[in-house]
Amino acid sequence: MACVATALIAMPLRQYFDLVNIVMLFLLTVFLVSLRLGQGPAVLAAFFSVALFDFFFVPPHLTFAVADAQYLLTFAVMLVVALITGQLTAGLKQQAETASLEEHRTRALYEMAKALSGALRLTQVVEISCEFLKNAVRAEAVLLISDDTGELQPHGPCRVWCEPHLAMAAFDDGRHPFSETDGVRYYPLSGSTRIRGVMAVSPMDGATLNENHPLLEAVASLVAIAIERLHYVDVAQQAQVQMASERLRSSVLSALSHDLRTPLTILVGLADSLAMSRPPLADKQKETAEAIRDQSMRLCGLVENLLDMARLHAGEVKLRREWQPLEEVVGASLKLLERSLAEHPLRVDLPADLPLLEFDAVLIERVLCNLLENAAKYSPAGSAIEIAARQSDSMVEVTVSDYGLGIPQGRQEQIFDMFVRGAPESPTPGVGLGLAICRAIVEAHGGTIVVANRAPSGACFTFTLPVGNPPVIDEETFPPEDAP
Repeated sequence: MACVATALIAMPLRQYFDLVNIVMLFLLTVFLVSLRLGQGPAVLAAFFSVALFDFFFVPPHLTFAVADAQYLLTFAVMLVVALITGQLTAGLKQQAETASLEEHRTRALYEMAKALSGALRLTQVVEISCEFLKNAVRAEAVLLISDDTGELQPHGPCRVWCEPHLAMAAFDDGRHPFSETDGVRYYPLSGSTRIRGVMAVSPMDGATLNENHPLLEAVASLVAIAIERLHYVDVAQQAQVQMASERLRSSVLSALSHDLRTPLTILVGLADSLAMSRPPLADKQKETAEAIRDQSMRLCGLVENLLDMARLHAGEVKLRREWQPLEEVVGASLKLLERSLAEHPLRVDLPADLPLLEFDAVLIERVLCNLLENAAKYSPAGSAIEIAARQSDSMVEVTVSDYGLGIPQGRQEQIFDMFVRGAPESPTPGVGLGLAICRAIVEAHGGTIVVANRAPSGACFTFTLPVGNPPVIDEETFPPEDAP
């Protein structure tokens, strides 16, 4: 139609203009057609313009015959120029449309990144990403987020059918598998530390995902960053809450310990005075006074543990390190717990060549007392308790072993936390602070403490102390007996 209109306009002008100018009108028409309609119509317009120019404007008129052979060159040049002009114009138009589309997508991607940076919940991340994919790519998506057990849990307003093996392949290997049946593509949500999940994308209304592959990768990267940010925000909040609760618990423990020590000390003194009163008490009353004293001493021990734990957590304990042999603190601990260990045979294995160690004798004695007391409480009467030590490279390992029930499987690390016991409903008295105090003291000395079950039964607690650089002790020399 454009070419016919050009021919009709040029018909009255052929008596005023040369044929070269008429050719320019047809070339302009081809240019406008390619600019408006694209490459295919431009090629058709080029051939149609040459035919109309030959039929109406080249003598003899109203026929395709050519009287002068030079017009054949005109036709050829006209056709070539028209084709090249149409191709270039259509290509420039396509490039302009592509650039405009890329600009639109880049702006939309920027707006999406801006929205994701302000998202506070996972549901907001899901809504923002799904809305972007629906508008920009014409695709539906569902986010498969990894939970604490490593399973992929779906999140999203739309329902995209996912093949589990393809989703797990993207999650495990970081690949981009493609489903041949329904066209769903899977993109791993790769964060800075690990893969957080998978984004399953399904095209809508016959759209294709191949040409949008780089854009979908960018979307998956932005979603992974947003999910990882929410994860670290949650971790930081939990850490702050835990720190605040620890400070509050330490403050409460310290206050209670200070307030309870005085009345308990008085109660122990009154029980002692009652037991030593004159005239002597009757046997039953004397047993009652001794029971009051024993229970008061046990409460004093619990209060001391509470106070020590509060001090250790507050960092108020100053280590009084001195170079000394390990045998002395072991002997002091056994002497202190002589009554508690009376029903258990003791086996002590301390090599004579153990080096001097630099430690706080009072605190390491507390560690040994707590471990020995636990061994006595949780072992049947008559079973042996073993204490051993050996040097391993730059550390000295001290072990306290028993033949009791051992530690429940999976709780070997938890029992060193505050107020955690191996058996929560155990009738054995205790509040779960002894091992927490042991770990705090040992770690303050630069060592570690662990527990393992023995075969066939029992537990073995092992803590380490650094050897360091012990001082050299010169052997003392004595003069001969006959010297003056």
